[in-house]
Amino acid sequence: MSRSRGAAAALADRVATLRASAAGADGAVLVTVASSGNVTALELDERSLGLGAPGLATEILRTIRRAQSALADQVADAVEETVGTETETGRAVLDGFTQRFPATAGPAEPPAPVMPARAPFPSFASRPTLPHQSPGKGFESGRDSRAR
Repeated sequence: MSRSRGAAAALADRVATLRASAAGADGAVLVTVASSGNVTALELDERSLGLGAPGLATEILRTIRRAQSALADQVADAVEETVGTETETGRAVLDGFTQRFPATAGPAEPPAPVMPARAPFPSFASRPTLPHQSPGKGFESGRDSRAR
């Protein structure tokens, strides 16, 4: 029992110090994440400017996911070396990281967001609301201009 607590504490200490980095766009983007998966460093090369704003945003997000996936791999190694993957603690830690940071074996290109079509600009018929009004002669949004 004491050995498993010591191993779990060693795992917690080791995971807390983990960092993972990933490069994208042929080294133009470099991302480092902490053990929480939060970005701790982002480096952009001059070449990243050639990607354009949408391309750069996509590449940054893709590289963050790669770094987080590498973090999950490092956690798997730490679990194997401390408590073992067959223990309840090991399985719980691995499941937590693999659910939060799945492997990047998915599609190379993230799906494009689907935006609804822009609503057509409303058109208004120029017709009087009162029977004695005629369009263009004192007609102002349904009110008789002489009534002011």
